[in-house]
Amino acid sequence: MRCFATIHRAALGPVLLAATLVGCNAGADKGTTTNSNASADSTATASAAPEAPANSPLQLVGELREPQFVGVAVLPDQRVLIVSPRWDYNPVNPIAILGPDNSVQPYPDAKWCMWNDSVRTEPEKHWISPQAATVDRSGMLWVLDPAAPGLKYTVPGGPKLVKIDPKTNQVVQTIRFDQTVAPRKSYLNDVRIDLDHNYAYITESSQGGLVVVDLKTQKARRVLTNHPSVKAEDIRLNVEGNPMLDPMGKPAKLHSDGIALSRDNQHLYYHAVTGYTLYRIPTAALRNASLSEAQLGAQVENLGKTPACDGLEIDANNNLYITAIEQNAVVRRTPDGKIETLAKDPRLQWPDTYFLTPDNTLYVTASAIHKTPTWNKGVGKQNQPYRLFKMALPK
Repeated sequence: MRCFATIHRAALGPVLLAATLVGCNAGADKGTTTNSNASADSTATASAAPEAPANSPLQLVGELREPQFVGVAVLPDQRVLIVSPRWDYNPVNPIAILGPDNSVQPYPDAKWCMWNDSVRTEPEKHWISPQAATVDRSGMLWVLDPAAPGLKYTVPGGPKLVKIDPKTNQVVQTIRFDQTVAPRKSYLNDVRIDLDHNYAYITESSQGGLVVVDLKTQKARRVLTNHPSVKAEDIRLNVEGNPMLDPMGKPAKLHSDGIALSRDNQHLYYHAVTGYTLYRIPTAALRNASLSEAQLGAQVENLGKTPACDGLEIDANNNLYITAIEQNAVVRRTPDGKIETLAKDPRLQWPDTYFLTPDNTLYVTASAIHKTPTWNKGVGKQNQPYRLFKMALPK
């Protein structure tokens, strides 16, 4: 996903927090090294799950009964990587390679996937609760770890952006964020890499805001923290009949989340989950540290209404792809603002994250966030596996 940190914290309590401290080895990935458990559980739940429409363009890539996965990236050698934050589950492999048989393997290795008391003095060397992954145009993988297990508070020294070379499967750079960038109640959510200017751009979804990272100096700044474009709107989400009320009975307020970078690296697009408005800002303005917050805010463009969404992606023609969470749909916004539905499928329960490959294959995760206990008075209502789909983009 991309964030429901603000409201989730108060409800999870000591049980889940204790679970996150037990560590990866105590978690349960159904199919951690083989697909035996994943297949069995997936089959058990499939009968209750919606079926694919006859004309759906979506192809099933893989599925897991647990843990929940939200992010996806496809490496240059076609390995498929999935991201499982430590929210309601405590995954053994929070970053994993998903095999064609639904097997999962730790990435880059089992040590990085371990998080327990034995390694708490090295938060920069372990996945604490990773949230997103992307691949830059040079083929390097970047993983964003907000380090807030249970969506509660960040682990001191844990929030980080990690660069990995898929050819060697070795970490080559780790950028750590201090509390001026990632406060204890923050949740870094999604990331895009700009190699033209050697910068990264990140959404922060617990309080709302953007983070601008100079990849050369490793210095980062929070910006637009109080700007309305990064804040949840005064609306009520309704996903498959679920009014999305938090454990206190209050409507979900999910701030800046989805993010996309234009192919020329000139504009950054972003969207709150609780909202129907798309925004963009020139990346040159984001990189200009001399601008005041008011001057920077004046550069924000309101691009009009879209469906409520979680993830964003953009293609070479500046078509913007939107995960329409209330419609179970893959939606495209053309450069002239036209909204087109490319796929509507009941299996897309909370379409979450996109990844677009160079051959224009669009991957999308279905994370069923609205069926997790947090949004259902403590009772999980998941009736199908967490799934990964792909589709060829229409010409």
